Amino acid sequence: MKNDFKKSWTQRSRLRGFSLIELLIVLFVVMVVAGLAVPNVLLAVSNVRLRASAGDLAGLMQQARIMAAKNNATYEILYTTRNAARIAYIDINGNGGFDTGEPMMQFSGTTVPASGAPGGNGQPSAYVLAGDTGTGSYDNTNTLGYTGRGLPCNFDTTTSPATCSTPAAKYFVYYLADTRVGGSGWAAVVVTKGGRTKIVTWNGSTWN
Repeated sequence: MKNDFKKSWTQRSRLRGFSLIELLIVLFVVMVVAGLAVPNVLLAVSNVRLRASAGDLAGLMQQARIMAAKNNATYEILYTTRNAARIAYIDINGNGGFDTGEPMMQFSGTTVPASGAPGGNGQPSAYVLAGDTGTGSYDNTNTLGYTGRGLPCNFDTTTSPATCSTPAAKYFVYYLADTRVGGSGWAAVVVTKGGRTKIVTWNGSTWN
């Protein structure tokens, strides 16, 4: 009888579950791990969003290049706000505004076109194309266009009519910034004088 009582007590002791202290310890560990993981996850999501916007913009630029060469026309890439979101589009009819049917892309989330080339106040240095021997590059303050030969040009709206001569004097670097906790992320779409396009991102010390 005594042996049966001891067995029963041992089994109940093993099945009694966790104590409040044990649960609190587990909860504390989970919160610490989550606190370390969540910022990294949010940063990864922001970087994906930033690079996706840069990729979409690069694709739109190449589309403009192909269309310009195909139609023997000059097209420019413009930027505006549509339905509270920033977009880039190909100005097919040249009226300076976005019209239904014109090819466009929408920037993701908090990713937006920068006001110009970065520099100073904790921002990255301006991107320099390897092997460039010119005097810098065009940036967001300029308008990228493509001529009927499919070559990039600096679209000048200060002349009448607007001009877009080639070859372009400099290559283009169009910068995108993404606001996130801990500082802005940066990406850029580079368009060479020959019209080739590539994407670069700022890793905190260099463009790659």
